[in-house]
Amino acid sequence: MRKIPPVNAIRAFDAVARHMQFQAAAKELGVTPSALSYQIKQLEGHIGLPLFKRMNRAIELTSAGELITGKVDEAFEKLEDAFALLHPDSDKNQLVISSSLGFSAKWIAPRLHKYLEIYPEIDFRLSASMKLVDFVADGIDAAIRFGQGDYDGVYSELLFDEIILPLISPRLYEQMSGITDENLLLEMKLLHDDSLKIIHGIDLWADWTKAVGYSKVDITKGTRFSNADHAIETAIDGAGIVMGRLGFSSRDIQAGRLIAPFKYMIPANRSFHFVCPPSAMDKPKVLNFLGWLRDEVCEQADAMEIFTREKELIE
Repeated sequence: MRKIPPVNAIRAFDAVARHMQFQAAAKELGVTPSALSYQIKQLEGHIGLPLFKRMNRAIELTSAGELITGKVDEAFEKLEDAFALLHPDSDKNQLVISSSLGFSAKWIAPRLHKYLEIYPEIDFRLSASMKLVDFVADGIDAAIRFGQGDYDGVYSELLFDEIILPLISPRLYEQMSGITDENLLLEMKLLHDDSLKIIHGIDLWADWTKAVGYSKVDITKGTRFSNADHAIETAIDGAGIVMGRLGFSSRDIQAGRLIAPFKYMIPANRSFHFVCPPSAMDKPKVLNFLGWLRDEVCEQADAMEIFTREKELIE
């Protein structure tokens, strides 16, 4: 007979160790936090050692918890692999990709037809969300993340750096008689993409106006959007000038739906990255999607080369 604690208690430990939060772990397992806490105490009683240090508003793994958490996680992965052998083709052609709402709408969706033409057998699922996904619990194969690349425990590959600059519809700009200095901003309604401010604390208009030395503009006024794609689409419709993101807007610039009236750009100091569990890099469907992403990124870079050559990046 195998001498192991109750499986439900082990699963409770695994969930809490991954989330480092009882509330999130309980939600994953479909139990109450108090029931989850009871299972952890049951496990600790069984082995005779504490697994977590409980503080006022946080928890930490003890040395015993640190010792077993990796092995427990590996064990559940092996169990999943074992039962997957019973249905080898069930998800072979299903690919689930997670990305932000803005990246999904302005980058992946407009290009997706090209990927599906190459891989028509793939049952593609795009999960658009601002939350940081759990690959295992959420059933996600890979994700596109926007940040500084400090992603522990996953395979991570830089796709492209993001650049910030004001964008306006050609029709609206013509009405302003070609003004290209601060006076243009004094006459226009500012459109704010607050998605980076909400998550990363980045105020696009504040950072850009400071970098170029524009002090007369009241950047507290204007129309605000929590999603980048909404702000960009509003600018395309001619409702104002948006502090845009080049990666999101490259297709609109190429198509002439948006123009950049100012010379100066600034780096967002954040980049888009492809991330996935290391084990996912053994799956052809994931590798094929990553290869397609690389091709699309190169195509975007080539298309934007002439455009950025005429601009000045203020570091």
